[in-house]
Amino acid sequence: MKKIIAAIAVLTTLSVNAQSEKYLQAMKTNLARFDSVKTTADYQSLAATFERIGDAEKTQWLPYYYAGLALSTAAWSDQNMDKDANAEKIKSLCTKAENIEKNAEILTIRNMAATQQMMVDPQSRWMSYGQEASGYLQKGMQIDPNNPRLYYLQAMSVFGTPEQFGGGKEKAKPIFEKAVALFKAENPKPLYPHWGQKQAEEKLAECQ
Repeated sequence: MKKIIAAIAVLTTLSVNAQSEKYLQAMKTNLARFDSVKTTADYQSLAATFERIGDAEKTQWLPYYYAGLALSTAAWSDQNMDKDANAEKIKSLCTKAENIEKNAEILTIRNMAATQQMMVDPQSRWMSYGQEASGYLQKGMQIDPNNPRLYYLQAMSVFGTPEQFGGGKEKAKPIFEKAVALFKAENPKPLYPHWGQKQAEEKLAECQ
């Protein structure tokens, strides 16, 4: 009986390791695609692939996170995209991720989705989606006060806000500086998010 139990344990371990290797390889392959995708269709395809990885794994939040990041990235460059429909899809991916683990990284994706909805009509949507986006950043900073992407996104919001409403380069500069400092101190685990440093440094240069 002990030999049977031991054999089952070995087979289970081998199965888990094989699954882990398959997951790691799939994630690495598709993360590398971020450097080559260009069109909205490419980003949507990448997002769908990450979502399938998440659905297959069931215990990993990162695939859903990257699916949301792919759709968020597409929305910044495609002015003809239906931002509301895209944002709702992103939010559903965030919900899937948060059903596995709640963390500040997922809140950065929620922030971008709400920001993109707000940007459809800033004047009429600021009180709804603008406040929603800001709320995600504040909640994220409570969870992880040293997350550089939160400060980068906050700085971008301030940078894009007219000076008469409390924004502008001068107000954004110290927030970009904090983001860059946190990026330089960051040491993310394998597969974990590490984007944003180059963008933050470029925007900081614009504030000089």
